[in-house]
Amino acid sequence: MTLIPTDEITRSATESNTGVGAFNVVQLEHAQAIVAGAEAAGRPVILQISENTARYHGALEPIALAALAIARAARVPVAVHLDHAESVELVREAVELGFTSVMFDAARLPYAENVATTRDVTAYCHSRGVRVEAELGEVGGKDGAHAPGVRTDPEEAGAFVAATGVDALAVAVGSSHTMLTRDAVLDFELISRLRAAVPVPLVLHGSSGVGDADLARAVAAGMTKVNISTHLNKTFTQAVRGYLDAHAEVADTRKYLGPAREAVAAEVARLLLVLAGN
Repeated sequence: MTLIPTDEITRSATESNTGVGAFNVVQLEHAQAIVAGAEAAGRPVILQISENTARYHGALEPIALAALAIARAARVPVAVHLDHAESVELVREAVELGFTSVMFDAARLPYAENVATTRDVTAYCHSRGVRVEAELGEVGGKDGAHAPGVRTDPEEAGAFVAATGVDALAVAVGSSHTMLTRDAVLDFELISRLRAAVPVPLVLHGSSGVGDADLARAVAAGMTKVNISTHLNKTFTQAVRGYLDAHAEVADTRKYLGPAREAVAAEVARLLLVLAGN
């Protein structure tokens, strides 16, 4: 297989009532590990690069071209997605580079401006064959829509999708970004209501904070795309720390980045099978 459109992966997952893993790439080793894990599991996967990661590298192009090359060489279907982009210019750059989908995050804008801007971005991307994910409300922060009691309203979500034409919607149902523990409490009844109200795939952000059983339950309730980043970073860092603790004399970065890459690949394979219901 090779690089394919994101909606081919999400459409297949929706039809089979399974989830698809979308894992964030921070460095080259992440992209390699994620694809290796997907190949081991025999499952499709989505590589994600965030605006924050592009900023970390000083530009989107270097890490994007690496991820795209790894995707094209994969033995399973792989999509490459721009995650949490607040910049319209970055969205346009991602489209020109060959990304198969983008997430445009206009949550900081007032609702009417969010709708108008997202609609314009969606029209631009659709004209070039690229799918768009959006979010309703502030799904991305430690507070905002993930604060206690703050959730996405199904009726408003349906209207937002209709007004913007987006192809996937991230919703707030109890998870939170950057969690180091997997004890988030999801509102499964709300997920089911959102699934009934929204005609496009639902996306669960902050899934690093959700345990295996609840990830599977969220997919069964109606989630399709499941974003995981911090959990893999934690796995990567623990592997590096463990190796260096045991080999304090090592200076060659390959010696400890290799085991970290292998640890992430194994965890990606395991999580993909959880999302597939296996």
